[in-house]
Amino acid sequence: MKRLIAWISDLRLAIGLLIVIAVASGLGTLVPQKESSALYHRVYDAEPWLGLLNGDQILALQLDHVYSSSWFLGLLTWLGLSLILCSVRRQWPALQAALRWIDYSSPRQLSKLTLAETLSSANAEGQLGQLQELLIQRGWQVQPQAHRLAARRGVSGRVGPLLVHAGLVVLMVGAAWGSLGGQRLERFLAPGNELELLNSRGQTQLTVALEGFGIERDPAGRPEQFRSQLRLQPGDPSAETALPASNREISVNHPLRFQGMTVYQADWALSAIQVQLGQSPILELPLQSFPQLGEQVWGIVLPTRPDGSNPVLLALSSEEGPITVYSAEAEILGTLVPGGSAEEIAGIPLKIAGVVPASGLLLKRDPGVPLVYAGFAIALAGGALSLIATRQLWAIAEPDQHKLHVAGLCNRNLAAFSRELPQLLAELQQG
Repeated sequence: MKRLIAWISDLRLAIGLLIVIAVASGLGTLVPQKESSALYHRVYDAEPWLGLLNGDQILALQLDHVYSSSWFLGLLTWLGLSLILCSVRRQWPALQAALRWIDYSSPRQLSKLTLAETLSSANAEGQLGQLQELLIQRGWQVQPQAHRLAARRGVSGRVGPLLVHAGLVVLMVGAAWGSLGGQRLERFLAPGNELELLNSRGQTQLTVALEGFGIERDPAGRPEQFRSQLRLQPGDPSAETALPASNREISVNHPLRFQGMTVYQADWALSAIQVQLGQSPILELPLQSFPQLGEQVWGIVLPTRPDGSNPVLLALSSEEGPITVYSAEAEILGTLVPGGSAEEIAGIPLKIAGVVPASGLLLKRDPGVPLVYAGFAIALAGGALSLIATRQLWAIAEPDQHKLHVAGLCNRNLAAFSRELPQLLAELQQG
């Protein structure tokens, strides 16, 4: 059992786990996450990922949801256990040892330390008292005894590694909690539509309605920014009257945080097209994506005969148009502009009254975020404390020999301490 605990708490194992977790996190950025199984089959069955994994294998290995997969959470648990055992077996005893005062009572013991000096002094006891005052002035903790003293500074630096381990464990707990208990919903909403979020009992927790959506484009027509005007209506089944609604605006890189939910402006699409055929009323018809025509191309197939024959395809990539009309043989029959005049297509006057864009909203609730932030803060504080060097100093006076023996140790930046100690002794002799 001791051998197993020693292996789990080995620093080399923890470093290896960190490398594996970093590689796994990279996989989560390369493979689309939490999409429908049909997407993985469509994308990777014809061309396997890295030439190795098809859609079935990606789903079997849980690469479609890396961060909430059982093997990824298992790696986090393993690393957390390794850090906890390492802290209990090494860091905590090291901290306890650093807090204990070490008493050296003979000059021979001091001579074996890394830095050791012997001063000739006619009044060794008096000079020992002056050294004590000088150390206190410089912020050292001093423990005097008969004919000797012990001093230390920077003991807080020994807390640093323990805090780093604790911060990493808290961070991993927060990440696991967010993966298991978090909620994520991505939807396209057209203006005037709304989305209801339900709690575990099926009751409306929050209603998100899209009041308006706009796309800001550069002079070349490329989208630069998307803005959505939202109305948020909290739902509380226990309240006798409806809670007041809140109107907010979100855009790319400016999400909205509301009652523990974060709403991101994630994407955009074209939802519907308003068409008038001849003298018919204006019809609002839904658009669908046509990836075979381009990355962001939407369209709709319209019949031009009462029996549904002789269809044409209306394709567009922007709410501003133009709309290109294709025949069944992929020939261009004409182009239309939203809000423009009617054009005769396949013998029928066709007019585009407008195009309705849709806002792509991403709603996330992550209960582990406070723990993740707290873990980062604790780890950063521990890293900062770890930079503090812990210095220890001992002095023994031999009045009958007219000598003052001084020695010191330092766990970090020994070169700086080796320069500081002679300066301290020189100031002591001058004083």
